Amino acid sequence: MTHSTRALVLLSGGQDSTTCLAWALSQFTHVETVGFDYGQRNHVELTARMEVILGLRQFSPEWNTRLGDDHLLDLSLIWTLSDTALTSNMAISLMDNGLPNTFVPGRNLFFFLTAATLGYRRGISTLIGGMSQADGPGYPDCRLTTINALEQCINLGMDFPFQLKTPLIQKDKASIWQFAHDIGGDRLLELIRESSHTCYLGERTKRHDWGYGCAQCPACMLRSTGHATFLERKLST
Repeated sequence: MTHSTRALVLLSGGQDSTTCLAWALSQFTHVETVGFDYGQRNHVELTARMEVILGLRQFSPEWNTRLGDDHLLDLSLIWTLSDTALTSNMAISLMDNGLPNTFVPGRNLFFFLTAATLGYRRGISTLIGGMSQADGPGYPDCRLTTINALEQCINLGMDFPFQLKTPLIQKDKASIWQFAHDIGGDRLLELIRESSHTCYLGERTKRHDWGYGCAQCPACMLRSTGHATFLERKLST
């Protein structure tokens, strides 16, 4: 049996997945989370995700009641198959095919397929991911066409009515900051700044107005530029 009021959120501990978890808690009566240990270089995100969960539990009694079990799954197979700047200590650069070497082939496909397997067992048909087409040029598994095709494939392969929801799919980073503010105001933004982790290099000692990070890797640049644009838009309204 499936329940349309139940959702499973792919929670990495980053800004986007934290925003998606807050959105899910505002939309569904029961929300579970799933994270993946795949040998990521920024392993600190696994600690960050627990801080996010704790922070959202304390956000309101209603959200605390809605937030159910967390699941951390071993996907070290991805590390054994990958040779990327997210799974190895190498400089970040562009590959010959034009994609950044931070692209981990199949990562989001593995994530959703594994989440679907977990959701099948737990009777949860709504799977929520923080993919955004703003990352699409460098990450083809963040594109809406990919997500739609994957949803159809999973449904056919499992004969189960899964819905893959990506509420950020058409938003740029500035709009994602705004979306989070619309959901939980300045309090949620501060939780995202303080607890979530985006930096590819795992830097957690330097705090900026947009959060922790090296401020130089592509993930930090995207996050910091988006935050600055969000503030500019906010001041102009």
